[in-house]
Amino acid sequence: MKNVLRALRAERNWSQAELAERLGVSRQSVNAIETGKYDPSLPLAFRIARLFGRRIEEIFDDEAPAPD
Repeated sequence: MKNVLRALRAERNWSQAELAERLGVSRQSVNAIETGKYDPSLPLAFRIARLFGRRIEEIFDDEAPAPD
């Protein structure tokens, strides 16, 4: 899943470890989400969105084509 998490984190000059602490997850989880190797759970996606003051759709893109 594509996302802009790395860019949002960089805007605030937070390390992956700092973001992980704010979200209550490991730094490795933040890295895996940023690189698209792991899709966050819905509760975690909501925590990320709230932390950055954005909607989930503004942060994550599932890349799925729109249904006909």
